Amino acid sequence: MERVGIIGIGLVGSALAERLLAAGFEVAGFDAQAAQNDALSKLGGQPLGSADEVAKLCETILLSLPTSDISAVTIEEIKLHLAGKTILDTTTGQPEAMASLGQQLADIGCDYLDATIAGSSSQVRDGNVIVMLGGTKAAVSRCEKLLTAFAKQWFHLGPWGSGARMKLVVNLVLGLNRAVLAEGLSFAKSVGVDQRQALEVLKAGPAFSRVMEIKGEKMLARDFSPQARLAQHHKDVKLILAEAARADVTLPLSQLHNELLASLVAAGDGDLDNSAILKAFA
Repeated sequence: MERVGIIGIGLVGSALAERLLAAGFEVAGFDAQAAQNDALSKLGGQPLGSADEVAKLCETILLSLPTSDISAVTIEEIKLHLAGKTILDTTTGQPEAMASLGQQLADIGCDYLDATIAGSSSQVRDGNVIVMLGGTKAAVSRCEKLLTAFAKQWFHLGPWGSGARMKLVVNLVLGLNRAVLAEGLSFAKSVGVDQRQALEVLKAGPAFSRVMEIKGEKMLARDFSPQARLAQHHKDVKLILAEAARADVTLPLSQLHNELLASLVAAGDGDLDNSAILKAFA
């Protein structure tokens, strides 16, 4: 069996591990949180004592980390063991930083793909995600078996950083879809429409979006157990606005979305599921 390393075994990392193990890969991994290493062991994977050990043992390494800054620090820590290996960085990060990582790793003979994922941890677990890839065609080709294990489709979008840029586009639209659904359900309640009936009608009509299937029931039940944390999406919206500023464009809806998310994070709701945007309209 081919062995794959995972550094970062949080919501998405653990779901990736589960998919890969089910597909017949051996999985070795490390997370800074001991409980996450225990979770990998329970899934049937091999927890290791450091990211360095993962890099020594595995030819292909998945990074599932909170920010591209953390990815850069981690890569610097394991750099001595990366020649001839492949890294797929699933982190939603700053595109220029990820492009820079690709060049740095190419200089030492390591393939790097910014392999950003569109979908929550539960969708990863179901194999119902797409992957957006930046890097060389040769690296993408070598990773097809791995990608098939956890993604329903993938897109090679160009050189390093391209996957990260597309992920910000996806997250802009996806996040605003969640916010619109939350506002719509709150509006329904305020004008005397049963929220469950409202969701049923919305799902049946031209206003439908996939978000309604994934987050609608969570909003109705006020079930904010995390599939993807609200604070993580707030980080993504800040990245979106930073990229917009770099391109000298304005994104008024995303600016408002940022204010709503910031208020919820400040109120202590950052670790809730991103469907908790509903609380902004309470």
